[in-house]
Amino acid sequence: MRFLAWVTTAVLLAGSMATAQETALRQITVTGEGRVAAAPDMATLRLGAAAEAKEAGEALRQTSDITQRILDRLGEAGIEARDIQTSGLSLSPLRQNYREGTAETPGIAGYAASNGVTVRLRDLDRLGEVLDAVVSDGANTLDGLSFGLQEPRPLMDEARQLAVADARAKAELYAKAAGVTLGAVQSLVERGGGSPGPYMAEMSMARGSVPVAAGELDVSADVQIVYEIAD
Repeated sequence: MRFLAWVTTAVLLAGSMATAQETALRQITVTGEGRVAAAPDMATLRLGAAAEAKEAGEALRQTSDITQRILDRLGEAGIEARDIQTSGLSLSPLRQNYREGTAETPGIAGYAASNGVTVRLRDLDRLGEVLDAVVSDGANTLDGLSFGLQEPRPLMDEARQLAVADARAKAELYAKAAGVTLGAVQSLVERGGGSPGPYMAEMSMARGSVPVAAGELDVSADVQIVYEIAD
């Protein structure tokens, strides 16, 4: 009886595997891509203050004074507090190396202090004006400028719809070429894409009007869809 039960189970498993393989063979798997281009409506500016002095306290004081002037100017420009963040405060010694033939000895020659300010600007028309103002008030480091979108979700949804339509068009083409009828969707997986990362721009710290070109951002979506072959 045990042998008979084992044989019956093996036959059932073999039948199930055959059915699964047959089902897998009666599918069309395609990928689709959707992209939407949009002009950015937000900029993120990373700047800061740096100073060197003989004493650590003096280096920090100078850096703090510059940072405060930057914050004051940003406030006067109407930038909201939620869009301003300080970060990266640092203080490090400036070491003096021994030079042969001189009376100099190795040691600490002074201190360097720095502090960073990250600003989100929601009105791109004022970007050059704000940058000029903070540089005038002492900002002397610039770590980068990036552009982004305040509300990327509607564009992301549009890109997803385009990706699904692209996959559907491919599946219909393959089905027609193969002489079969396209059936229902068996599975749909979003494989990648997403909201745009920050678009980086290079710029100069020179005084005067600062020319900046925002360009466009791409919002993309990628999907994989498995369709049933109906006949």
